Amino acid sequence: MLLSDRNGDPFRSARVWGMFMELYITPGSPYARMARIVLIKKGLRDRVTVTPARTREANSPYYRINPSGRVPWLLRDDGTGLEESSLICDWFDQIDGAPSFGVPPGEAGWEARRLEAMARSLMDGVSVWLRESYRPENERSPGVVAHETARAGRLIEAWEREIGHPWMNGPLNMAEITLGCALGIEVRLPEFRWRPGHAKLTTWYDAIAARPSFVETAPPRPNT
Repeated sequence: MLLSDRNGDPFRSARVWGMFMELYITPGSPYARMARIVLIKKGLRDRVTVTPARTREANSPYYRINPSGRVPWLLRDDGTGLEESSLICDWFDQIDGAPSFGVPPGEAGWEARRLEAMARSLMDGVSVWLRESYRPENERSPGVVAHETARAGRLIEAWEREIGHPWMNGPLNMAEITLGCALGIEVRLPEFRWRPGHAKLTTWYDAIAARPSFVETAPPRPNT
């Protein structure tokens, strides 16, 4: 999407054209957290302004910027808007011409993609569960909560077996970022009790959660 101001000129977000970008986020979104982590790791702090968006409210001014109302959403320096965490992370990674979050060639690359997809599945399901918890109690769907609770339980068991994979224990990559952000939803959803009985996964998560980029982007606890 290419935004325009009242005169039809590309929207410049009150910044010097060609130099700055704006990333719209909500502090508790695991998807926005992924983009923020890559932003930090790629050294883009001086080029990207991180702006909290008002979502899930009627007539939010954010909807005039991004009609879908979802986060993350990136306003690039050419006035084009990008939505979806994986797209934005890839854009940040390649903007300097020296990508560091790509996957290796051949079978190793397929393994990397398999693990990232598995981590994304956990994030997607627990995010549905989290959103359901935001609804008034009399509007929540017990069926949805039960389904996502069971799905998360199966995936956590699978990750306890998979977490020793070399791809999950090397230089920071997108599978690790995705899984770390998915497990971090526990802060927002206390019912997501994935730690008991999963010592290997807990040890792995505690180490990645201590990284500066994860500490800086940690989601706020409810009502904070």
